[in-house]
Amino acid sequence: MELVEDYIELIADLIADRGEARQVDVAARLGVAQPTVAKMLKRLVEEGFVSQRPYRGVFLTQLGRDLAKRSRARHKLVETFLRALGVDGDTARRDAEGIEHHVSAQTLDAFANFIAGQGKG
Repeated sequence: MELVEDYIELIADLIADRGEARQVDVAARLGVAQPTVAKMLKRLVEEGFVSQRPYRGVFLTQLGRDLAKRSRARHKLVETFLRALGVDGDTARRDAEGIEHHVSAQTLDAFANFIAGQGKG
C-alpha cells in the first residue's frame, strides 16, 4: 500500500501544481521508467484510485482524492510531531515520508495528543 500511497500523493501534487498529472511527469519525479509507471497506473485504475483519458493524463477518482487527503494528513501529523521533538524542518519532512506509511492509528493518536499537549503548560 505504501507504493500506492506514494503514487496517489504524487499525482495529487502534480494536479495541484500543474493542473494535470502525466505519465511522463510521474516517471520523472519518481526517477523510474515510463513502463514502470504505466504498469502502476493500470493497477491504480483497476483498484479505482485513478482514471486515465487518452491524451489527457491521469485523474484521481473520489477514492483517490480521499486516499491522498488521508496520506497528507498522516504526513503532516508525523512531520509536526518530529518538529515538536526538535527535528529540523528538512529532516522532519524527509523522515515523515517514510514513517507515515508504517505508523499505526494508535501511534498517530499518541502523536496528536503529544502535539496538543505542547500548547498547554
